Parts: sequence; structure tokens; C-alpha cells
Amino acid sequence: MLVSVFVSVHCSSQQAEREYEKVKHQLENLEESVRDRCKKEFTDLMIEMEDHTNELSEGRIPFLDYKTYTDRVFFLPSKDGANDVMITGKLDIPEARKAIVGQALNQFSNLLNSKTFLINFIKTLEGRPDFNARAKVYFASLLTVALHGKLEYYTDIMRTLLLELMGNYVDSKNPKLMLRRSETVVERMLCNWMSICLYQFLKDSAGEPLYKLFRAIKHQTEKGPVDARVKKAKYTLNDTGLLGDDVEYCVLTLQVLVHGEGPDVTPVKVLNCDTVSQVKEKIIEAVYRNLPYSQRPKVDSVSLEWRPGSTGQILSDLDLTSQKEGRWRRINTLAHYNVRDNATLVLSIVLHTQQNYDQNQDNQEESKNVLLKRNALLEDDKVFHLVRPDELDEMKSKRGSMKDKSMTKAITEIYLTRLLSVKGTLQQFVDDFFRSVLCSGAVVPPAIKYFFDFLDEQALKHDNVDEETVHIWKTNSLPLRFWVNILKNPHFTFDVHVTEVVDASLSVIAQTFMDACTKTEHKLSRDSPSNKLLYAKEISTYKKMVDDYYKGIRQMVSVSDQDMNTHLAEVSRTHTDKLNTQVALHQLYQYASKYYDGIIQSLDEDPAAQSKQLTLRLQRIAAALENKVTDL
Repeated sequence: MLVSVFVSVHCSSQQAEREYEKVKHQLENLEESVRDRCKKEFTDLMIEMEDHTNELSEGRIPFLDYKTYTDRVFFLPSKDGANDVMITGKLDIPEARKAIVGQALNQFSNLLNSKTFLINFIKTLEGRPDFNARAKVYFASLLTVALHGKLEYYTDIMRTLLLELMGNYVDSKNPKLMLRRSETVVERMLCNWMSICLYQFLKDSAGEPLYKLFRAIKHQTEKGPVDARVKKAKYTLNDTGLLGDDVEYCVLTLQVLVHGEGPDVTPVKVLNCDTVSQVKEKIIEAVYRNLPYSQRPKVDSVSLEWRPGSTGQILSDLDLTSQKEGRWRRINTLAHYNVRDNATLVLSIVLHTQQNYDQNQDNQEESKNVLLKRNALLEDDKVFHLVRPDELDEMKSKRGSMKDKSMTKAITEIYLTRLLSVKGTLQQFVDDFFRSVLCSGAVVPPAIKYFFDFLDEQALKHDNVDEETVHIWKTNSLPLRFWVNILKNPHFTFDVHVTEVVDASLSVIAQTFMDACTKTEHKLSRDSPSNKLLYAKEISTYKKMVDDYYKGIRQMVSVSDQDMNTHLAEVSRTHTDKLNTQVALHQLYQYASKYYDGIIQSLDEDPAAQSKQLTLRLQRIAAALENKVTDL
């Protein structure tokens, strides 16, 4: 019986191996078939991006300043997003109480600088079931800003909490799971610490290849049709974001005049299947390319007029001429208006979204009416751009019920070939970014060496922590906790706008980066996710890059505590005054107020806290901030 089971397992193992080799061979053939096309596409892309390359050489990468960068990394993912009080910096405090509140917050800041108090504070909160994962992340980010003026102290707190976390995971016999998710305050503190310490490295080294990769994906995506409604594109790395239908289209070069800005004409390449809003986006990108995204006019604040003859026609996504198909209304494209190659269009600013673009009241009212009409049209009918959602569902069900396997295989290969073609075109940009991040030969930020040494030292103290576990800890603390976040969100580093279709391709590259950092081998099969099939050939090279990077860092000269503290003190000195520290203290106090009784109890039970009269200090702060009498 045992023999037959062994034979069965052995046979299935051999079968899986044969399947793996077969799929690998088919992928190599497909890649070979698109290689020449990729070379041509890559050459075209480099030529078309030459203007942007010139911008790079002139140092015009739109890096965010330190405050905006930290605001976005720490607080943009919060529930209030860009309206979060930490980003706006606006606190609703009555004028009469501002001086008292300011003084009390300074006292609270001093209290947070007591290690005994802060550790008790954090542990009390983490012991409460309603202090959920989102709250832990937000609290840790507030703490990062509040303690930014003393980053050496912040690092000491982080190390203390990490040692405790490490002990818990090692004792529970699950050391590999440590730092995998942000389930504790300290895990988010580490993420923020990496973000702070690597900001300068982003500006000096990794930022440029990341920006080039972002621009290349955006440029390549916009060379083909992008469905404005279902957010799918012909050119993408993501199979779920792939536009299945072959949409007929042609490239047009428009001659664009900007109303009120002289006779200079800007040639802009667009597609005749682009919606009017997509055309506006491409025109704004071309005309205002020397301005960062936040300083450009937005699509809703401009109008586009086509002048085929003596009279002009305002172009809109939806108007009374929009085509109807039953209960569906198609969004207007340039083809709908019959705009031809070399046509002249006039861009006008119609809303004063920025002071630079102030216009008179009549224009404002006119644009409001246009927006109201367009919104009414959007509500009246079901709207589509290139593919109707009901046709999309129909195609999916047909594909799912196809009995002809060769037909299914042909469709899959067509789509995979298209993905491979985009992948080949972008390959150089992906490789350049990976190299910039995973190169220990160049300057490695001291924080990385310092933290990796800390992990190595702690691993030696525990018998059940092997080399693979240390590899996982390093991966969870740097590539997955920092680089993947930066790669998936270019707008955290640059003043740019990331569309959903660009985001879809970035997610595939981020997943590949994550796969490169894991020790587990993924055996390919027909059922493998497309992103694993796409980068099957490169993944072993990327894995070696990660291994070599970790080995290279281990062989570097150590960064002493003194050197690390000097570096952290310089970061604190350079950037702290730009941050909303008082707002962070105010928001942190809300947690102290919410869990006040638990914190007081914790302090009362701690002899070190009693000797420093920490309970009394918190009670005095509460009395001042909440304008109430306490039992002092």
C-alpha cells in the first residue's frame, strides 16, 4: 500500500515537472516571437521619451518636498485621505484657548519623551480590542511626527518594542511571521523609520529610475486605447486590466493653441478613440509639462474648442449629439466629432481652480452649466466608452463555456503575447529600477546596514532562527515594507497623478519584486497567475540580486550607534520644523483621553512611573486640555 502511494506521488511529481518544462518552453517561444517587436517598441519609446530624458538631465524630476512626502506616506492612506488633519494642519481650537492648549501640548510632548510613559501608553492601547489595525497604523504615524525632533529616541523606542515582538514570535515557534503585516504599532513605526531614513536615497539614487519606469508605463499605456469607463487598456502588464476587444484606432497630431497665451502652437499626439477628457489630459500634459501635476489646470477646469472652419465647436464627453445604443450612451471621442489629423484645437481655462487661472464670473457660470448638463446626461443613461459592460460580461461567460480548447488556448496566447510585448518594451526600465534598489556596491543608506545588523545580531541569540528566517525578516522590513509601497505609489515620492491603468501595471511589477524576495520556488503551470508567467524567465536573476544584496550588506563595515544617531540627529534638525508637530500631539492626546483610565492604571502599577510622578503629570495635562477638574 505504502509503495503504491509512493509511486503515485512520484508519478504526479514527474507529471508536474513535465508540465512545468512544457509551459516554460511555450513561454520562451512566445517571448521569442515578440522579441523583434519589443526592440522596435523600446526604441520608439526611448525616442518619444527623449524630451522627458532631457528634463531628467536638467534635474527636473518633480520630487515632493520632505513634508509632502511624509504626509502622503504616513497619512494619505488614512480614512480621510488628503483631508486628514495631519495633511491640512488645521485644528479647530477657540482663539481664547490656543495659548493654554499650546502649553499643555508642549507638556504632553515632554511626557512622550519619557520612555517609561510611552511604553506604558503604547502597551495599554494595544491591549484594547477596539484599538484595531487601522488605529495602530495611524497612531504610529502620529507618534513618528510628534517624535521627529528626537529621532534617536524614536529609534530607541522602536528597538525596545521590536526586541519584545521578536521574543514573542520566537517563543511562539513562529519567527518567520514577524514583520509580515502591520499588526502592531512598532511594525508601522519601522515602516515610517525606513521612509524617513531613505528619503535622501530616493532623491539621490533610486528616484530617477523609478520616475523613468513610471513615465515609460504611462507613455506605453497611452499609446493604445484606454477605456475611460472600465479602466482597461490595450497595452498593460495586468491581464485583469487588459482591453480584450481589438479597438480600431489611429494616431492624430493636434495643433493646440492656449487661449490668452499667445500664438505658439503645441503639437500633441492623441488617438481618435480618446474621449474628450482623455484628449484634455494629454494636452495639459504636453502644454504644462514643465509644471508639476499639482500646479497644472485640471480637466474639469478647461474647455476644448475645435475650429474646423470659421466657427468653433466646444467638445464634450457627453452632449446632445452623443450616440445611443438602446439604453446605453457612448462617450464622445474625436472620431465621433470627425476631428482629423493636424486639426487646430483651442484650450481655454474656465474655472479659477488656481489663482493663476482666474477668469470672469460669466465663464464660471457657463462652465458650471456645462458640468451640470454633463452630469445630468451621465445620470440619465448608462454610459460606456469602448466596450459596453454588458458585452464584457457576455464575452466572459462565452469564454468560460467554450468547449473548443484550442480556441481558448488561441485567445489566451493572443492576450499573453500582448502582455509579453509590453513587458519586453518596459524590461530595461524595470531592470534599472531593481538594480538601483538592490545594489550593495553603490552607497547603501546607513539605516539599512544598521537595521540589518540588528536583525543578524538578534538572530544569533535564538536557536530556532535560521538563515531563511533572517532573510524573511530583512525582506519584510525593507523590500515589502518600504520599496513595494513606494513602487506602487509613485505619487508618494513625486508630484504626479497615477491613473488606474498605470497602477494596474505597477502592481504586477511590485508583485514580481515581492516574488524575487521570497525563498520559495513557484513551479509554473497553466493555472499560474499571468504575472508569474510574464516574469518566469527573469525571476531567478532577480532572486540572485536579492541574495547578493543581503550578502553584500552583511560584508559592509558596521554603522555604530554613534554614527547612526549623528545621521538621525541631522534628519531631525533639517526637517522637523516643517512638520505639523503640534497637530500630531493634539491627535495623540485624543488616544490618551479615550483610554485615559487604562493608562492611569498602567502607570499606577509601574514603580518606575510612580517614582517619576507620571500619573500626576498626565492628570495636569488632561485638566488643561479638556478644561475640566481632575482628582488632583
